[in-house]
Amino acid sequence: MNAFLDEEQTLLQNQVRRWLDENVSPLIDRHEAAKTFPFEILSDLAQFGYLGGRIPEADGGYDLPYVTWGMLMERAGYCWGSLRTILNITNGTIQKLSTHGTEEQKARWLKPILANQLKVCTGLSEPNIGSNVRGIETRAVWKGDHYVLSGRKLWITNGVNADIAQIVARVSGSPDCEDGKLSTFIVERGMAGYSARPVEKMVLRCTGTAELELDDVVVPAENRLGPEGRALAGTLAGLNTARVNIAMGAVGAAQAALDLSIDYAKTRKQFGKPIGAFQLVQKHIVDMTVRVKAARALSYQAAAALDRGLEAREDCSIAKLYATGAAFEVADMALQVHGGLGYAVGYPIERIFRDTRGGMIPEGTSEIQTLIAGREILGIDAIA
Repeated sequence: MNAFLDEEQTLLQNQVRRWLDENVSPLIDRHEAAKTFPFEILSDLAQFGYLGGRIPEADGGYDLPYVTWGMLMERAGYCWGSLRTILNITNGTIQKLSTHGTEEQKARWLKPILANQLKVCTGLSEPNIGSNVRGIETRAVWKGDHYVLSGRKLWITNGVNADIAQIVARVSGSPDCEDGKLSTFIVERGMAGYSARPVEKMVLRCTGTAELELDDVVVPAENRLGPEGRALAGTLAGLNTARVNIAMGAVGAAQAALDLSIDYAKTRKQFGKPIGAFQLVQKHIVDMTVRVKAARALSYQAAAALDRGLEAREDCSIAKLYATGAAFEVADMALQVHGGLGYAVGYPIERIFRDTRGGMIPEGTSEIQTLIAGREILGIDAIA
């Protein structure tokens, strides 16, 4: 029983858990080995609110509370880190189109995404730019009825698979804003000069990470998403939700590692008794449990704050900071409890260990979260 959920949310949680256990868990090993993702499952997951759960019903969504959405992210993270990540990336574009898209853009892109007919990615990070979104170097030169985009984006989740990419670029020549402001553009697969190169990495191997190259890509003016020069404010406004998403996914992954460890400690025997009878193994289990419970409480607190309409920067940054760090610590202890089995490729602990380490970097590193929380607590900005 989850103390943070009401009866309706608990019912949905149980339905989601059963569906994921039956339909997704059996696919994970094959796709992890091939470094692919089964996008077809998103069509069925839409029934639970996994596509467009946070957007208004008028746009084809479910208008779910943040707490319900957080629960969905926890269950996705429990099942498979790559699933939680693809869902977050997809819903990020869904949210942007719902909030900033014109009716024509919603018909052209939002509806097909909700129907699982388009794959998406978001191009923020660059070879020289990570946490400092204000420093984006990709350029968009206004040419009247179109823009010419040039630059590179790196570590772009789902970039290999995406049919469309949200690209944030620095505008020049536009009559609607001063030079140097940031705008968002929808770049489509097949546009001349646009390409995606796969990037191999340790974590989340099934999420199609890529380097995107924009070599004088001509993008029609109608592909600009949102007001000219306002992308920075829009991007920063969405970070709280993104941080709670990652925090809740980390809670799910940590709970999965804990559950596997409890089961193993009860069934694995050494020296004639279950290893759970040994004091130091029990200490690992207790330490893991404390971290999972604390991370869950902080993450649901942040989600509840967002539901109350609060800015919640401190809550969201602390939730991501603690939950992602705790998840990796739990995965590390789980590996220790499992001994040699924990290293085995194809056994979930090895994958959870890798994927939880990745949670401490995107949407602002742990160091950035610390500085954001410090600014909110002290009123002194150590970043600027």
